[in-house]
Amino acid sequence: MKHNVELRDHPAELRKFRLRLGISAGFVVIFFMLLYARFYYLQVAQQDHYHTLAEANRISILPIVPNRGLIYDRNGKVLAQNYSAYALEIVPSKVADIESTIDELATIIEITPTDRQRFKKLMKESKRFKSLPLRNRLTDVEIATFATNRYRFPGVEIKARVFRQYPEKEMVSHVIGYISRINDRDLEQLEQNEELNNYRGSQYIGKIGIEQSYEKQLHGITGFEEVETDAAGRSIRVLSRTPPVSGNNLILSLDLGLQDAAEKAFGDRRGALVALDPNNGEVLAFVSKPGYDNNLFIGGIDQENWNLLNNSIDRPLNNRALRGVYPPGSTFKPFMALAALELGKRTAEYSINDPGYFSLPGVDRRYRDWKPGGHGRVNLHKSLVVSCDTYYYGLANDLGIDNIHSFIGQFGLGKKTGIDIEGEVSGLLPSAEWKMKQFKQKWYAGDTISVAIGQGYNLTTPLQLAFATMIIANNGKAYLPRLVKQIQNSQTGTIEEIPPKLLKKLKLKPHNLEVVKNALVDVTRPGGTAAKAAINAAYTFAGKTGTSQVIGIKQGERYNEKSINERHRDHAMFIAYAPAEDPKIALAVLIENTGTGGSTAAPVARQVFDYFLLGQQPEATIAQFSEAVDNHEHEHL
Repeated sequence: MKHNVELRDHPAELRKFRLRLGISAGFVVIFFMLLYARFYYLQVAQQDHYHTLAEANRISILPIVPNRGLIYDRNGKVLAQNYSAYALEIVPSKVADIESTIDELATIIEITPTDRQRFKKLMKESKRFKSLPLRNRLTDVEIATFATNRYRFPGVEIKARVFRQYPEKEMVSHVIGYISRINDRDLEQLEQNEELNNYRGSQYIGKIGIEQSYEKQLHGITGFEEVETDAAGRSIRVLSRTPPVSGNNLILSLDLGLQDAAEKAFGDRRGALVALDPNNGEVLAFVSKPGYDNNLFIGGIDQENWNLLNNSIDRPLNNRALRGVYPPGSTFKPFMALAALELGKRTAEYSINDPGYFSLPGVDRRYRDWKPGGHGRVNLHKSLVVSCDTYYYGLANDLGIDNIHSFIGQFGLGKKTGIDIEGEVSGLLPSAEWKMKQFKQKWYAGDTISVAIGQGYNLTTPLQLAFATMIIANNGKAYLPRLVKQIQNSQTGTIEEIPPKLLKKLKLKPHNLEVVKNALVDVTRPGGTAAKAAINAAYTFAGKTGTSQVIGIKQGERYNEKSINERHRDHAMFIAYAPAEDPKIALAVLIENTGTGGSTAAPVARQVFDYFLLGQQPEATIAQFSEAVDNHEHEHL
């Protein structure tokens, strides 16, 4: 038998083996070199970076929200304050099914339909927030009940919160405004102003009124805590703490007692009143009727209450004092009279015969006076006392619209006053240039006639009228109206006075001013249009009544209040200051759809003056007071 013998080249195989071994060893060496390089990079080169990350995992930086500053009236009465309470909150990102979670929560804690609606609204508006309140102000029993069932509700927690409260509610809601939850729009604004870091952890921000305008003063400075945590994220100890700085307190010039007196005098009527100190521009009263409960907005207003407020025919959310624009009616006439004297178009002695109407030369139209048959012989003094329309029709035609615009514009009509809350509107003091820009039409003489008695294109706010009245009261000095009188530092308690700001001093001849001011005093005396409101007054006051038309009356027709829908009736207006010889208060009153200024607006001013100068509380509302005056005459006053 033959056997096959395989001849092998052992030296060659050995060389191949050694080559493979060398290559493998090379790969191992290279791998370990790369591994070593990576270790070196992570542990040596990047040591500081990863140490910082590790510390960040171990240490949490928690913001501490500062207490919001308080708001007081000039006598120390609280208008906005804080209180602590517990809230039931949900972190939407940690809850799989929010609806079912809320349903389960409702079995142990009362959750109303309003709570649900408000929470849904907050979810839509606050997508970037981590925690949203479902219920505020939990009772001790509710807190204990949830604590025993907490394991059932991941993503739900109870948090201690500081809440805002407005004790006076409707009375000062248009002045104070309110805070509400920060939304995406607020975050964008904060980021744009480089203030976002100071709002870490904050949930609320001022939305309107003083709360918005003085947000920086009221918010304070956010503090921080460095907290060491374990692997589960639980706090172990506080490593360091930077305490927050509470917001500063604001003391307003507002007199809450005067505000209350004005509100009582209004009764249930709609309107506005602004009272200023003519010597420095401080706002003493700022009324807009009706108001609203600003507490409703703090946690996010529910849909039901929002609909009630937003859809109300009385428009309680409209700040009539700041944003309501109305034809000034005959309250415009004192400024027309000053223009006539200052521009040399009339003297105090010049008089006309008033037949009860005025006609432009060559125009077949009569512009009627409010009094059929006219007032007879009328000079400038009498034109204001009895509010003669005919006198001002002729005066306006002689002055021309551009003279009226430039002169009366000095008194702030048709311009923002610059008061220290947001949202003021400018109104309108028309001119030929304005009409051309607005309507591409030239100005006609008939347009000027309407402007003369505060109608036509004329639009003013109650605030502007009070501002203009202040200028007459203190002989041409125009002070910036302001609501904040003092700022109290939350840390030191020191009080910073906000000094009055003199905007300008009008160059008015003293004699001309005296002529107009004497006539305004006689408006409140027998024969004047506001005489009944001044009966038995213990002081002398000066004023001018006005009626602001809501709808136009056709030529040849007479205004008949009883035949017109209540919402279409004229507005009553009154501007005044007191005491006449040394003014301490100047104001403007507007009452919607109540007819003449003498019968409704002037009595409100009288009761406000009685409280401010004599300390007397209002004894009657407008409706009660009006029973004692003649309601049936109609005047374009």
